[in-house]
Amino acid sequence: MAIINSDLNLQSFYPADLEIYQIDETDDTIFIRMHSRSKSCTCHKCGTLLDKHHGSHHRTVQDLPILGKRVMLDMQIFDYECCSDTCKSFAATEAFDGFLSYNSRMTDRLEDFACLLAIETSCEASARIMRSMNVKISGDTIIRLLLKRYSKQPSEICGSIVGVDDFAFKKRQSYGTIIVDEITHRPVAVLEGRDGTTLKDWLKQNKHVTTVTRDRASAYAKAVEEILPDCMQIADRFHLHQNLMDAVNKVLGREIPATNAIPVESDISSGNGENLSTSLEEEGKKNRNDCG
Repeated sequence: MAIINSDLNLQSFYPADLEIYQIDETDDTIFIRMHSRSKSCTCHKCGTLLDKHHGSHHRTVQDLPILGKRVMLDMQIFDYECCSDTCKSFAATEAFDGFLSYNSRMTDRLEDFACLLAIETSCEASARIMRSMNVKISGDTIIRLLLKRYSKQPSEICGSIVGVDDFAFKKRQSYGTIIVDEITHRPVAVLEGRDGTTLKDWLKQNKHVTTVTRDRASAYAKAVEEILPDCMQIADRFHLHQNLMDAVNKVLGREIPATNAIPVESDISSGNGENLSTSLEEEGKKNRNDCG
């Protein structure tokens, strides 16, 4: 059998500005020590290109495991001085696009794997699976990663017709409000609470809305009427049917007795039919009064 000699170059798996100078290994962890060779970076607040070094610091970052061993990156990276008049940051830490953000303790590819696994399973299940792979992470950390990525997503642009309804994060404890574009049938916003306060703030930023479909919640009706007085409000089909059934039940309850007595044939044949019909009529009136 032929033996293939191949040297694996770990540097090819990392950005060119991060140079590996030492690799240490224990029974369950691989430590990759590297330092930055960058000459400039972009300020994460104002977007200005920075080229003046302010200092450097060490950061320990967790990466995807290698053959079941935890991988820790011991990095020495630069801080750059930001001289922009509009920026409140005096110094900005460099970031490596597509690999590491300026304040993260995990590489972007490890975060991607954790979030993808959480979406397919759950946050706690994802954490258990990753711990079995020797990745140190918790369910709460994965939740924070998902929330951070959700906050960075661009806001959905909705049409002029939207639907508003409430839902339960946890039944009888915490509720939210979901807004759906009626044209594309896609959710455009998920808001906290169902008292209409967050809905008002959303409507102030989306005054192009001309039609809102909603349930019978008075909080939503008042919020729409206050922010968009000319907006058309439409009750959805389910609640229209529910209103109709409530009205029909009330009418039937007033007009039809709750119970109807059936005459006995022997009483009618013995000549007591007239008295029985009179008593039934009186009983019917009594029942009609009781049920009305």
